[in-house]
Amino acid sequence: MKLFQWKREDGAKQLGLVQDGQHLDLSAIAHDVHQPVPNTIDELISLGEEGLQSIKSALREIAGREPHYLLEEAEIQYLPAVNQPEKIICVGLNYLPHIQESKMEIPGFPVLFSKFGNALAAHREPIKLLPAAEQVDYEAELVIIIGKEARNLSPAEALDYVYGYTIGNDLSARDLQMRTSQWLLGKSPDQFAPTGPYLVTSADISPSELDISCTVNGSVRQASNTRNMIFNCEYLISYISSHLTLKPGDLIFTGTPEGVMLGVPEEDQEWLKPGDEVEVRIEGLGVLKNTFI
Repeated sequence: MKLFQWKREDGAKQLGLVQDGQHLDLSAIAHDVHQPVPNTIDELISLGEEGLQSIKSALREIAGREPHYLLEEAEIQYLPAVNQPEKIICVGLNYLPHIQESKMEIPGFPVLFSKFGNALAAHREPIKLLPAAEQVDYEAELVIIIGKEARNLSPAEALDYVYGYTIGNDLSARDLQMRTSQWLLGKSPDQFAPTGPYLVTSADISPSELDISCTVNGSVRQASNTRNMIFNCEYLISYISSHLTLKPGDLIFTGTPEGVMLGVPEEDQEWLKPGDEVEVRIEGLGVLKNTFI
């Protein structure tokens, strides 16, 4: 199931669904057929399997009437994949070529850092560059969305606790990131964690072998596959849950492959600037696009 959140002109949050390439107003469908489908993905996640079954029931009732609920994709004002995650946990140095280009040591354990809710941004949302940062970089990433409270999971059971997956761009102000030994300042400015446009439920996609790429103004900068992760999704969820409790709606950015500007020779580096358009594409999940201002 491919879901998305969007905002009406009056500011109301709505739930949408992509079916056979068409974007449907799921909130309107649910209202018309009196199904208890919530208006946000956060609420939907809290309902677990019951929420997904309500969506399926609603779709069965409007079979043949889908055109009445069609949305023009180009006019959709998307929201981030989730609205209020308790935690946004990010993994650094999780693809060997990226470690090599960054001139860092191969980690024995996942390198974890955090972003906060202020960093969330949506598909097609303009991203404001920081006056205080001159070296803003892109990082294409697969993002895990947790579906159930998880603590001390084994790798074998970890994926059972995933609600779905989305696309993320772990934007990084490298000059701020490297200012001290702590990366936080360069990783969590406002809008530095765009996600979306869709959440694909875990039953409909496997995270283990997905093509992932990033383009800047149409030029390919990153191209890899999630099979090249050092620590796969199962291990990451197990490792993190052994140290802290994961909650429904939490996001895990799983790391970026090679091709970031940090790895380019200093004399050739071209950091993100106003007017640049970045697209992150992941097989089966769609394209996350943002322009910088």
